[in-house]
Amino acid sequence: MQRTLLICRHATTQEPFPLQPDFERALSFGGIKEAHATGQWIRENFIKIDALVASPARRTTATARILASRLYFPEEKIKFNPTLYNGHESHLLNCLGELPDEVRTVLLVAHNPGVTRLARELTSQQIAYLEPSCVAAVSLNIANWQEIHVATGTLLEHKLERI
Repeated sequence: MQRTLLICRHATTQEPFPLQPDFERALSFGGIKEAHATGQWIRENFIKIDALVASPARRTTATARILASRLYFPEEKIKFNPTLYNGHESHLLNCLGELPDEVRTVLLVAHNPGVTRLARELTSQQIAYLEPSCVAAVSLNIANWQEIHVATGTLLEHKLERI
């Protein structure tokens, strides 16, 4: 069965304040605009998503909420997973492996280097480092999400430049 994984790096952040925890960094005004444009790009290319999982960091939470609004995805259905905060690609895979079978298209919003490494691992392609608000869309021929650990996908589309 074909499943689609949309791997998105959070939008551009403000410069950190002195002693501000990394987890608390907010989106910049430009980052907010980027997230809206990315949501529009996803809607035009993939129409809808069945699930949205994100890191609970402030910048990924804000990005995920903007994307959800652009995709008409209910904000209360966003799943925030602490293991996605600066998580290794294995943590991202474990999170995705927990998705229910009825999910066909999922949007993952997280951080580099994990998101870029995940896209490279799943496609066996040397995808460029994902800049803020950029997306790599991967098609996976898997029966369920638990199989993602051994899957090799195909890069469908990618938005590798900021708008």
